[in-house]
Amino acid sequence: MTPLAGLATLAAIVGAAPLGYVCSRAASPLKIDGRLDDEAWRDAPWTADFVDIEGDARPRPRLRTRAKMLWDDEYFYVGAELEEPQLWATLTKHDSVIFQDHDFEVFIDPNGDSHEYYEFEINARGTGWDLLLPRPYKDGGKAVHDWEIDGLKTAVRLEGTLNDPSDTDRGWSVELAFPWAALREVARRPSPPADGDQWRVNFSRVEWDLTSAGGRYAKVPGTRENNWVWSPQGVIDMHRPESWGYVQFSTAPAGSAPFRADPALPARRWLHAVYYAQREYRLTHQRWASTLEELGVPSPAEGALSHLTLEVTASLFEAGVDLRLPGGKTERWHIRQDALVWPE
Repeated sequence: MTPLAGLATLAAIVGAAPLGYVCSRAASPLKIDGRLDDEAWRDAPWTADFVDIEGDARPRPRLRTRAKMLWDDEYFYVGAELEEPQLWATLTKHDSVIFQDHDFEVFIDPNGDSHEYYEFEINARGTGWDLLLPRPYKDGGKAVHDWEIDGLKTAVRLEGTLNDPSDTDRGWSVELAFPWAALREVARRPSPPADGDQWRVNFSRVEWDLTSAGGRYAKVPGTRENNWVWSPQGVIDMHRPESWGYVQFSTAPAGSAPFRADPALPARRWLHAVYYAQREYRLTHQRWASTLEELGVPSPAEGALSHLTLEVTASLFEAGVDLRLPGGKTERWHIRQDALVWPE
């Protein structure tokens, strides 16, 4: 993770709209074997190819990664394909720090408040790490490492030979089934979702630069990992849930339901601009800005936002904004110093 960025980078963090995906109900049963060849998967669209975690500021990944999703009454299904000429995985103990290997990662925030979200990582051996985040690390969050996704089904399929530098591999695929019963624990909304509900989700792939000697792979000294994601974060930190994609659950046949942009996105983006600007201001001045004018965040251009407020104490702040929804209804949105965002 990186420290909080300056206001120039702030524009990259909150400026680009997160990606969206319509997740259809599985039309037939799925066998979790890592192959993604079940009939139900055939009509499910792929996500856009993954990009660098920082978005357009960095070159596009040299290897292709993409995912697809389905759901039914029992599970939220995720499938992924990862192009990989060097199949490599060393960790075999459950709940190891899996991103020390090449890995695939899933992040799920059911109600989109940036708190109480789930993370799961898996390597090419099928070794997994599941954890619960009460809040992001940057806001003092501490992961619950002994939390387990009861009933989780996982499988990987390799196209090549694991840990063998003597050949060139094709890649690996991942198939996951997350039980709604487990995701319900801190969802604070119906789980399984109703038709049209949207959850915040993102995927990440960690890829290391490797060399080989003596018939073994090793990380290239002095290099850091590559982070390739579905919906870009703007900074090297997956724990910015406000940048995760939207997954819209649908009961309609695959490809027939349009994705609906979140009508609250203008409010969310402006509030997060205030949040990041306040964090930067406190680093410089050792206090929160007491007014929006002092903070220097411009008033939103969107006509749907009004009644901007900022309340501050020595250790806390809360910003608020009115959002006019389609149809004329007004909804009040808030954010506070630990990035929790919510509507009244």
